[in-house]
Amino acid sequence: MATPSAPAAASATAISAEPERSKPERSVTQRWLFAAVLLAGAAQLITISALLSADPLAASWSALLLAIAPALLAAGAAFAPSAAARTAIIAAIVAMIVGLIGSLASWQSWTSHPGVLFIPALLALLVGGLRLWRADVR
Repeated sequence: MATPSAPAAASATAISAEPERSKPERSVTQRWLFAAVLLAGAAQLITISALLSADPLAASWSALLLAIAPALLAAGAAFAPSAAARTAIIAAIVAMIVGLIGSLASWQSWTSHPGVLFIPALLALLVGGLRLWRADVR
């Protein structure tokens, strides 16, 4: 079925006449904190899966801490205003370090050690937190 070419040309000019809407740029700090949210969420889902698997981890306090807290605290750090984000960053870093130390204390093998999965999220949160503090000082 043939269609006339005039309406296509008219609609192309109408589309190009609209102003382009660009997404607001995220700062580098926000990118690091968002990366921390994604990494902590992925590690948290793996930890929850390990706790609920056919051959589950022992439900120790450190495994439960790592299964509950890090992604929520990292999300608070990434999406909260600057003053609240600083508190959430500190809480998330403390929760990840305490969970990591607790899981190292009950070391059995690499398969029963969920704390290692949180190291990339911890590093991203540290970099994002340091950049946030440096931006507030300037």
